[in-house]
Amino acid sequence: MVVVGAGMAGVQTAVALREQGFTGPVTLIGAEPHQPYDRPPLSKAVLLGTADGSAFDVDFASLEIDLRLGCEALGVRPADHELDTAAGPVPYDVLVLATGAEPVRLPGTGQAPGVHLLRTLDDAERLRPVLAGQHDVVVVGAGWIGAEFATAAREAGCAVTVVEAADRPLAGALPAEVAAPMTAWYADAGVTLRTGARVAAVEPGAVVLDDGARLPSGAVVVGIGAHPATGWLAGSGIALGPHGDVLADDRLRTSAADVYAVGDCTSFPSARYAERLLVHHWDNALQGPRTVAADILGEEAAPYDPVPYFWSEQFGRFVQYAGHHAAADRTVWRGDPADPAWTVCWLREGRLVALLAVGRPRDLAQGRRLIEAGRVLDADALRDPALPLKQAVVE
Repeated sequence: MVVVGAGMAGVQTAVALREQGFTGPVTLIGAEPHQPYDRPPLSKAVLLGTADGSAFDVDFASLEIDLRLGCEALGVRPADHELDTAAGPVPYDVLVLATGAEPVRLPGTGQAPGVHLLRTLDDAERLRPVLAGQHDVVVVGAGWIGAEFATAAREAGCAVTVVEAADRPLAGALPAEVAAPMTAWYADAGVTLRTGARVAAVEPGAVVLDDGARLPSGAVVVGIGAHPATGWLAGSGIALGPHGDVLADDRLRTSAADVYAVGDCTSFPSARYAERLLVHHWDNALQGPRTVAADILGEEAAPYDPVPYFWSEQFGRFVQYAGHHAAADRTVWRGDPADPAWTVCWLREGRLVALLAVGRPRDLAQGRRLIEAGRVLDADALRDPALPLKQAVVE
């Protein structure tokens, strides 16, 4: 068994194989030289210097997992059952692709000094002195990672301006009426948010916008999205989707024999939502490996069709989301979005399909179970934030 990618999805796949009884050789290959680590702390404790790292608590030696770090994957030859790497070819009986996603770079800034991404441990280490020095920071992109970095930078005492091309934060993730209340969070935290603005150029000490405005900056942090890290699969014959995602089936098998894909680099068909999902979140990288290991070992397992889930800590708020709201036909609010805690629920034909909970973890926990069960809810009861969400179920 060869697993390429030593992030959450790859590590959990190797561990799941052992936990589910596989006793043969397992090789885990990672491009970075660091001991495999968890990514969420990078935008929080590691970035702020309150933690030195976030290595997984996994004893690879005792699990007899052959860990090969600093080894970049270059290609796959499915007909030969070989993975090409910078250290030479690696033969496999079964290969699992878990190479994750890579951040989208701001055009024209590839070699510009002072421009940062936040995806890897090295990225976080380069940004720590920026925050420690309390530099003026310009964040490009008001998505999840942009908001989390802005939060950390303000906590460190930096002056922060966030530049967003759309007319609101999280424009690509949430409907306008749901994202609109979040705009005030920036001002409340002392962050300047400039929407409808695009970066024209990055100069030493300044970011120039397309309207001619110049923003002072000691550092620029780009958070404008990510795409599957699958460019290295070119020529392999493994089928990719329009976003570069590996096209997997409901057991996370790819179009190539004996090759699986898991985590941020792959999409899968969801019967629950009647569409193919590409989920770039930690929970997906945690859950998928169990399905992969079970299928490899020939165990009976349910099709992979999780309720997507993620969380974000930003501007003193704990934001959680479960489900997929694209096909919803009704939106129900629980509480006032001007208050510290509130929830939005999305229904389709009366069934809960997604919810966003701000400071209401009980709503999230109950709602996630109701989505999984496909329960029908009473919309009028759902509107009462004092009523436990599960009590809105129509028996």
